[in-house]
Amino acid sequence: MAREPHSGGGGRSNRDRRDNREERDSEFVDKLVHINRVAKVVKGGRRFGFAALVVVGDQKGRVGFGHGKAREVPEAIRKATEAAKRGLIRVPLREGRTLHHDVNGRWGAGKVILRAAPQGTGIIAGGPMRAVFETLGMQDVVAKSLGSSNPYNLVRATFSALKNEDSPRSVAARRGLKVSTLQSRRRDADLSDGAGADS
Repeated sequence: MAREPHSGGGGRSNRDRRDNREERDSEFVDKLVHINRVAKVVKGGRRFGFAALVVVGDQKGRVGFGHGKAREVPEAIRKATEAAKRGLIRVPLREGRTLHHDVNGRWGAGKVILRAAPQGTGIIAGGPMRAVFETLGMQDVVAKSLGSSNPYNLVRATFSALKNEDSPRSVAARRGLKVSTLQSRRRDADLSDGAGADS
């Protein structure tokens, strides 16, 4: 009899945990980037399975990608989505819509160039890269891929570029300066460049 309240409490905490997980999952948007049929040769023939590449993000600056394999497509997608949620990275965005500066990324033979863009530009990027930017919540960006068009390489190269993205706050902290000092220096440099171009 002493166990009854304890078991009830355990059930309630499990339910709360499940509700919290569902709430956390509902804030994420996932996009299927690529699905590939893979074969394993066994005695008696081939056994087919599926490999899925999924990108997950909260559209507020967090994004991750994952890869999953299974005998059925839905199970492969579920595994890939879980892997993506485990490997989320945070990307600083300027005004919540674009990059702070231009960055390059590389993975294997895949090379990408990401450029900050003015408001209203939209997402100018191809296939796998577009999925990353949409789930990240980026609204204005110009991206170009060079080299390999393999979706796995492109997604990894895009993540490698996004990891190199720095915000003025983190740069200022690293240099021991105030953000306003850093931004005023940048404004002065832009003005002097403009004056040089005019002359």
